Amino acid sequence: MKKIEIDDELYQYIASNTQSIGESASQILRRLLKLNSGTESKPDLQQEEEQAQTAQTAQTAEKEAQPKVQSQPAKPAANVFNILNKEELAMQKGVVGRFLFILSALHRTHKSEFNNVLEIKGRDRIYFATSKEALLESGSSMNPKNIVDSEYWVMTNSNTTRKKMMLHEVAKVLGYTDEAAEKIRDYL
Repeated sequence: MKKIEIDDELYQYIASNTQSIGESASQILRRLLKLNSGTESKPDLQQEEEQAQTAQTAQTAEKEAQPKVQSQPAKPAANVFNILNKEELAMQKGVVGRFLFILSALHRTHKSEFNNVLEIKGRDRIYFATSKEALLESGSSMNPKNIVDSEYWVMTNSNTTRKKMMLHEVAKVLGYTDEAAEKIRDYL
């Protein structure tokens, strides 16, 4: 398998055309470009029937996978599941790498609402801030990390259970249902 670099806009386009969780970039591109995954070609009628069935199955799966927003309707594009890629997630280094990757995906999906994460706090310290210094001032051993491509910083010196709780809370303040928030949390 070869690796290629693509710009963010093209990546967003590919990710926005995901029809099922875990669908790889190769599968998405093959579908969009109408390329067969095998070398043998099928009769046109049979192939059209299979495509229709696949499209119907994908639409059903997409409807089931999309999170439901509690107070306001979700925009179809504002769904982190459209851009979270399990292959890329698996390539992240450790729990902190996956944590930052998921937060970055949430930020890309919900840029205008992401400032709501600043409300998420622990008993004695804050979890998110717009500067490294603000996190360091709220407690010792914070190990602040920047959420990629954002002005937000997050405390990473916590156990995996706390990080999962933080992801769940982030998803909730961004409007995801409990069920969808649990799915996001379980990516960690």
